Amino acid sequence: MVVSQDADQLAKLKTRVSYVAAAVNVFLTLIKISVGVFGQSAALIADGVHSLSDLLSDLFVIVAIKMGSREADYEHPYGHRRFETIATVLLGLGLIVIAGGIAWDVSERILHPDRLLIPSRETMGIALISILANEWLYQYTRRIGEQTRSKLLLANAWHHRSDAISSVIVLFGIAAVLLGYPAADAFAAIIVALMVAKIGLTLVLESINELVDTSLPEPLVNEIRRAIKTTDGVRGIHLLRTRQMGEDAYVDAHIVVDPRITVSEGHMIGDIVRDQLKSEFDDIVDVLVHVDPEDDEFKKVNEPLLTRKEIQTHLEHYLGEFWPYIDEFRVHYLDGLLELEVMLPPMLFSQQQQVEKIKQRCALLEKKVDKVAKIYVFFKA
Repeated sequence: MVVSQDADQLAKLKTRVSYVAAAVNVFLTLIKISVGVFGQSAALIADGVHSLSDLLSDLFVIVAIKMGSREADYEHPYGHRRFETIATVLLGLGLIVIAGGIAWDVSERILHPDRLLIPSRETMGIALISILANEWLYQYTRRIGEQTRSKLLLANAWHHRSDAISSVIVLFGIAAVLLGYPAADAFAAIIVALMVAKIGLTLVLESINELVDTSLPEPLVNEIRRAIKTTDGVRGIHLLRTRQMGEDAYVDAHIVVDPRITVSEGHMIGDIVRDQLKSEFDDIVDVLVHVDPEDDEFKKVNEPLLTRKEIQTHLEHYLGEFWPYIDEFRVHYLDGLLELEVMLPPMLFSQQQQVEKIKQRCALLEKKVDKVAKIYVFFKA
């Protein structure tokens, strides 16, 4: 319940910052486009479209957060974090299309100087308001994004920062026109469009990498590997795989432990590895640990080894009348072969003749069955 409450609080925090950003971008979109039209500034109109893209991004974030924050269910056992990633892809594609439209329109105006817009002085004030408002939005959204570990919010924060930077370019473009350079506003609009396109392309590429389960950054993977190797009881690690889902990270790892320990002890070591990674790395929410008795990543087994039932059949056959004396036997699968530990009850300790016969029968089994590398005979304590 605590985890669920924390998730709800984080979702509410992410939604609130998106609503605030959406309200600010509604205001900026309306004022920049309207003043850009009446004030004859193509750059300010482009900047207004940039704010509109930020508004759409805020709406995408709100919807994605509501869908992505839902708990895992039967059909989605890993949760719904991918909705945020898909929303980011759509947002990036939208930005690229918008940027292309702006660049095309302004390029046509540059080729036909009589169609160039000459901005008024009032447009400079709007550009300045946009710079201040978007820089504040950037700081606010980035802080909440880092607090909630939301890549989508952090991406949206950079939208606000890019809008602030584009408004700076607009401000200089308008000023240049007023100083006697009529094409400066149009060139400023093209620069803004290119900025919007670059942001969109970056979002698309990063999100696609996440959708195809690209590994976590190499420095982080190395840190994860170090944390696993230093865990007590772990002799080695191989087949370490990682992936990202929204702001969450998932890890699969094969660890090597002492082949002679019990299954329960190996399981406990795996649990320690999982808990250690989740406590040391905030982004990791789930760890799947596979426990191996040896590093078998590059080993090939040409033929399947004997199962426990098949081994028992061989023991019954070779031991014959001595089989009922066997208390238990243990199987170790190592180096593509198997080793057996045959356990005798303490009552046979004084019956050396029978013990020797059991050892002879085991040696015969070891010699006749190729897949059996060694058989050890012990007395059970």
